[in-house]
Amino acid sequence: MKHYYTAIILVLISNVALNAQSYSIKGQVMSKEEAIPFATVSLKNTTIATTTNLDGFFELSNLENDTYELLISNVGYKNFYKKIDFSASNSIDLGQISLQEDIFGLTEVVVTGTMKETFVGDSPIKVDVITSKYLEQTVSPTNLVEAIQMVNGVQEVTACGVCFTNSISINGLPGPYTAVLIDGAPMFGNLASVYGLNGIPTTIIDRFEVIKGPSSTLYGSEAVAGVINIITKKPENQPLVAVDIMGTSHLESFGNLSFSPRIGDYYGTIGLNYAYIDNFDDKNGDGFSDVINMDRVSIFTKWQKKRTDKKQSTIAAKLYYEDRRNGVEAFLTDRAYQELRGDDAVYGESIYTNRLEVFGKYELPTNENLTLNYSYSYHDQDSYYGSDNYLATQHIGFTNFVWNKIIGNHDLLGGLTLRYQYYDDNTVATTLNGKNQADNQFIPGVFLQDEWLLSDKFTTLLGARLDHYDEHGLIFAPRVNLKYKPEPWTTFRLNFGTGFRVVNLFTEDHAFISGNRSVEILEDLEPESSYNLSLNFNHIFNIKNTQGSLDVDAYYTYFQNAIFPDYNDPTKIIYANSDGFAVTRGISLSLNQQFGFPLSYNIGFNLQEAFQTETNNNGDKVSTDIEFAPSWSSVASLSYKIKPIKLDIAYTINFTGQMQLPEVFDLDANGNPLEEARPTTSEPFAFQNLQITKTLKKDWKVFVGIQNLFNYTQQTSPLIGYNDPNNAVGFSPYFDTSYAYAPIHGREIYIGVKWNYK
Repeated sequence: MKHYYTAIILVLISNVALNAQSYSIKGQVMSKEEAIPFATVSLKNTTIATTTNLDGFFELSNLENDTYELLISNVGYKNFYKKIDFSASNSIDLGQISLQEDIFGLTEVVVTGTMKETFVGDSPIKVDVITSKYLEQTVSPTNLVEAIQMVNGVQEVTACGVCFTNSISINGLPGPYTAVLIDGAPMFGNLASVYGLNGIPTTIIDRFEVIKGPSSTLYGSEAVAGVINIITKKPENQPLVAVDIMGTSHLESFGNLSFSPRIGDYYGTIGLNYAYIDNFDDKNGDGFSDVINMDRVSIFTKWQKKRTDKKQSTIAAKLYYEDRRNGVEAFLTDRAYQELRGDDAVYGESIYTNRLEVFGKYELPTNENLTLNYSYSYHDQDSYYGSDNYLATQHIGFTNFVWNKIIGNHDLLGGLTLRYQYYDDNTVATTLNGKNQADNQFIPGVFLQDEWLLSDKFTTLLGARLDHYDEHGLIFAPRVNLKYKPEPWTTFRLNFGTGFRVVNLFTEDHAFISGNRSVEILEDLEPESSYNLSLNFNHIFNIKNTQGSLDVDAYYTYFQNAIFPDYNDPTKIIYANSDGFAVTRGISLSLNQQFGFPLSYNIGFNLQEAFQTETNNNGDKVSTDIEFAPSWSSVASLSYKIKPIKLDIAYTINFTGQMQLPEVFDLDANGNPLEEARPTTSEPFAFQNLQITKTLKKDWKVFVGIQNLFNYTQQTSPLIGYNDPNNAVGFSPYFDTSYAYAPIHGREIYIGVKWNYK
């Protein structure tokens, strides 16, 4: 009997021991032979999760004998999925797990839509993200304007066919309607929106985030068409030394050098960017160079303190100088422009720009989430357009004190802002009763938004902003955003918002001095206002080991008091608030996918209408298309990696559809305008690029590419009146530079090298 009880006890102990066995999973998360620290490792549909250590290792232990789906995720990488079954062993070692880079930004953290960090899929505002990894792999742009054209529905608009200053258009609206920020700070409005954007080197960009549609509730005036927020790189994530040098077949040279040390609790980056172009090239035979000449130097630094309370403290600065010029050959050869600036016989345009930017963020060491964002920019312009001298100075100071608190299902964000703007020039813009009078503005504002999680599937965001302008009083800008997420990877967003814009006329449109038109302002200009409604459908899909995203957007924007320059009189630019209205509306589709094998693609298509309607002298409503707004556009990229030889191949293409052009008249042999104008509608065109990147060693890369692969150029000169027999070239009363709508810069081969010392 005693043996019988002993046997029962042994069986029970054995069963308990078997049931109490510890099941575990371990492994190391890597990317390109480097460990990924702090990646999230979880078992789907459970609360079990951990993060990788500094060497990328993780372990999940004390698990039950069950079947799981392992998920590994980290910002900037594709999600990794693995089915786990303990039938063969109670301890599974996955070894090294390699994560693939997410170049399309499907898992990025974004801040622009709500002014606080959130995953791109969780944001109630649709945010397009372009990462530096994607840019480096596909087009190697030398500045922001080249890079931004990879976003569907975003185009470069060239303001002048001689000096090629440009701006960024979103959904068909002119460049000044787009707010450009750096780390959330507005510094590129007004004067800098025309002259300063090209001075943003891509090497300082971690990513840029694009919101289409009015965002004045958070970012104030100029955020009418949308917002582009440039997020700079964190010093702690940068190699100690980085070098990037590129040369082109048009004798252009671009370079970047950065040094990122750690000093005590501070991580820092100090960078130097340069551009050098000094070449006369006139393929279209209009007597002016098709390539802008320039010397550009930019010094950038950013410092970040590691605080024990984990709160952020950063400060950054950028010093930028550009010597931009173009004109006839005699003006450019042997740098003759330095003596000929302002000459009334040899035409050229010479723009000297000095710019200083300081910006940063400080999270207060308090229990409440309080943050101070600040920025200051100084912009000095010394320009000659032929014999006309344009001198301008601008200061913009900005502070934003933000409070963020979660109360139940409400995520509240409020803030106080103060923006100071100073502008002075030597034109009638700052002249009153024959005396100079600089424009000084102090613009205080307050905003509040509530992101309300109604359920696991529904989120609503309500927000409003109130700004005060001395000349216009209080301006109110509300917005409503609804998000419905029926399942984790599918999202619907419905957005309604308002925008407003106080026009700074001469800082945004310098056609009055780059040509020979006179300016006529018919009335005191009131602020423009807009109303926008947009619908977004987003679906992130995983098919076996592929990941991709489908976006469909529909948008409608209605403007009141719209101010668009009227060029119909060839001798004038006429400004007035429209007594009618303006509308932009359209639909866009974007599809991207990364396969398990090393192939990825991105396709976007945008179909739009952009027109303004006014009442003519007979009382009839007449609609005309907004100039330089293409009726359709498309962007596509294809990337393939040949892993055995470490070779990346990328092909990109931008299609631009028909657009309305200004009505201009060429001259006959006697110097008189022809009766028939140039075409007022452009032909569609495509701009194609090919790039190949070879990784030589762990820290070395060589890349070679071809821009404008099939050598497309604008068929006619962007200039009018350059061939007047009665006047020196460029000094005709009919001379105009506004007919630039497509590249005149032909095919270009470039080659470069990158080196990172970590």
